[in-house]
Amino acid sequence: MPYRKNTELPERVKGSLPKHAQDIYRKTYNASVERYKNPKKRLSKSQPKEQAAHRTAWSAVKKKYKKDKQGNWKSK
Repeated sequence: MPYRKNTELPERVKGSLPKHAQDIYRKTYNASVERYKNPKKRLSKSQPKEQAAHRTAWSAVKKKYKKDKQGNWKSK
């Protein structure tokens, strides 16, 4: 299921990421769900497409953001 707005994101995402990082997460997740409809595109063919999309979305966030010593996500 794609997320239309950041307010629809999982609590873990909304509660920890800054707005721009949430945008990155949402857009990447949505694109990944579409891409991973085909099991051959997933790393593990038995992995649900939503799980693969969440992993891809977190990877995209980590390219632009990192956690500081207090556990807050900051732009790199």
